[in-house]
Amino acid sequence: MDPGVWRASSHSQQANCVEVALGPAATIRDTKDRAGGTLEISTRSWDAFLSSLCRLAPQDLREL
Repeated sequence: MDPGVWRASSHSQQANCVEVALGPAATIRDTKDRAGGTLEISTRSWDAFLSSLCRLAPQDLREL
């Protein structure tokens, strides 16, 4: 299955991050090893992951 358009964070340098392609599932890959495989999760799980990150306060992120 073709994952579609790969997107990286606008805050990254496009070569040191992860990329995500959204479609029927969220497909994730490492920009430093694009041929090394992908992780595929449901779009519902991807949305929950992003929501949990958005709920964290900046001081919580420093602890991660």
